[in-house]
Amino acid sequence: MIIWLASYPKSGNTWVRSIITSLLYTEDGFFNFELIKNIPQFPDNKYFKEFTSDLTSFDEVMKYWKIAQDKINLDNEIKFFKTHHLNCKINEYSFTDKSNTLATIYIVRDPRNLVSSISNHFSKTIDESKKFLLTPKFIGGKESKARQKPNYIPTLLGTWSEHYKFWTMSNKNLLLIKYEDLVNDTESQLEKIVKFLEKFIPIKTNKEKNYNIIKSTSFDQLKSMEKGGLFEESVFNKFSNKKIDFFRLGPKNKWKDNLEKDIQKELENTFKEEMNELGYL
Repeated sequence: MIIWLASYPKSGNTWVRSIITSLLYTEDGFFNFELIKNIPQFPDNKYFKEFTSDLTSFDEVMKYWKIAQDKINLDNEIKFFKTHHLNCKINEYSFTDKSNTLATIYIVRDPRNLVSSISNHFSKTIDESKKFLLTPKFIGGKESKARQKPNYIPTLLGTWSEHYKFWTMSNKNLLLIKYEDLVNDTESQLEKIVKFLEKFIPIKTNKEKNYNIIKSTSFDQLKSMEKGGLFEESVFNKFSNKKIDFFRLGPKNKWKDNLEKDIQKELENTFKEEMNELGYL
């Protein structure tokens, strides 16, 4: 069955994948980017191409969400998948279900800090990035041909609040990780992850290994590794066709310093309920 690492884009999913793969797939806790291949993305071309040739059609692909996961789970092994997809149900088609999902780790980030990150990652203006959060949205499909490793499967995001609510409501096997808590106290969040995963799989770790995990997956270390050409998930600016820094500002991205007041207020008013629930307001 699947343990999902789910998040809205630019919320820290890659960071958490780095931490978990260092925990599960190394003896000493030292991270390298080859490790994150142990937590692939879903949906992805390879899980659907035997069912349909129309990989860019959302209406076609959604028919096979469950069928693709049924096949993935034929071996009855526990596996991890990263996803940005909304946990939705459209007509009779659910993105996932209890027969395929064992647990979820949901990573969330203050939407005010997402604006500039989305602007950089998706080559959008700040105003366009604000609208990105406020409007149900697809990513992927034909647009993703600019990636080094094209994935033509469309991914439905919904709004920021829909994404958060649909993954977390009535979810019994859920671990919620706030990006801000990862920044402020990585050690305690690693401990939470270990305690959560121990419910489902055996975990081998110790104080030294945990220290190595935290050190080798720090933002500065990941950024340095990306600069050295070791990160394969970078995207390209759609105007210049040059690689965009994936690890750009991280903890230094502070909405209080760079986000216009009217955009702050619009996000706070629109997402008031969820932001209060998460302690962002």
